[in-house]
Amino acid sequence: MIALTDTVTQISPSAEPVAAATGVVRLMLTDFRNYDHLRLETDLRPVVLAGANGAGKTNILEALSYLAPGRGLRGVRLSEAGRRAPAEDVGRPWAIAADVETPVGSVRLGTGLEPAATDRRAVHIDGKSARGAAALAQYVAVTWITPALDRLFTDTPGARRKFLDRLVTALDAEHASRCAAYDQALRRRTKLFRDGVTDAAWYEALEDTLCRYGVAIAAARRDVVNRLNAALRAEDGPFPAARIGLSGFVDDCLEESAAVDAEDALRDALQASRRYWPGDGEPPPAPGPNRSDVIVTMLKTARPAAECSTGEQKALLISIVLAHVKLQTETSGRAPLLLLDEVAAHLDPDRRSHLFGRLIESGTQTWLTGTDLAVFTEFGNAAQFLTVANGTLKPWSADPFVGGHTRISS
Repeated sequence: MIALTDTVTQISPSAEPVAAATGVVRLMLTDFRNYDHLRLETDLRPVVLAGANGAGKTNILEALSYLAPGRGLRGVRLSEAGRRAPAEDVGRPWAIAADVETPVGSVRLGTGLEPAATDRRAVHIDGKSARGAAALAQYVAVTWITPALDRLFTDTPGARRKFLDRLVTALDAEHASRCAAYDQALRRRTKLFRDGVTDAAWYEALEDTLCRYGVAIAAARRDVVNRLNAALRAEDGPFPAARIGLSGFVDDCLEESAAVDAEDALRDALQASRRYWPGDGEPPPAPGPNRSDVIVTMLKTARPAAECSTGEQKALLISIVLAHVKLQTETSGRAPLLLLDEVAAHLDPDRRSHLFGRLIESGTQTWLTGTDLAVFTEFGNAAQFLTVANGTLKPWSADPFVGGHTRISS
């Protein structure tokens, strides 16, 4: 615990939040990671989780990330997220439930690993079963920065596509469903090759689906990238602005022609890939949005992000996320749920102060982790503070920073 003095500077928002308050007010975990049972109640202010490495801070953020479509911020198989006793070889079925306040009212979201299932996620909305995790995007958007994203700009194109698709889904809830439908059709087409199917009709039916969803996915990415670039150009602060570009077959088609023409071009390319397949071996690659790349440069210098220092890359990433939060709150009136894992400690005081101020002004409920509470004292009573140790959460109640809004039971 740290001692506070009157010399600590507290942040005062310079403007009213630009979006209606959105956030988790109750989180319940069952057999998730190192938590057997946890019930956490909060308000809509930012939540700071402080504790030693391995205490379970990131596990809380990972649980929150499952309120969005996908495999969470760690990207693991669902069966790996269950709590595992020392004598157990596999994790237990797990469950997450959250009461979420949204601009249109409260909703209870539930998800978890189905009993006896190896990797299938159950989803419930207000107690009723939903048809897959894509339904969650209708109620809450979740964005995160984790230490793994520090290498985003030097990572694989697939990692950058996943990052961008999360940003797109936050602004366009149907994007997750389109991506799921495209991936399913792509897997089925690949299976036809591996099974040695030669009937063109089977391929053509799946390729029609790939063209329809593939161009829609690429167009949605392009729209969000254009809007993000406009928001980034308007940014004024200590974080360097980025410029985002898209590189790929469908992306290039959309630059030069209408969507219907891009569909025809993709269909021709898919058919051509079949004509030159020898009939055995690995299936030919599909030239769709599954092969696009996200190209990021520093706006001021036009330097590729991959060639920037690690500190510059981190700052560029934060710049993109802040622009996205602003874009979403201004265009949809719904602030995303923002998860920042071990981000603040690596920033200089000016950037850290700017980040905290932007988070408060945005109206987004941000969950932040760190090993040292002192890093976050500038939040003052604009945030709620919890200490985490051995899977146990406790409110940090030293005045003036935490009131009586936070309750935890295990």
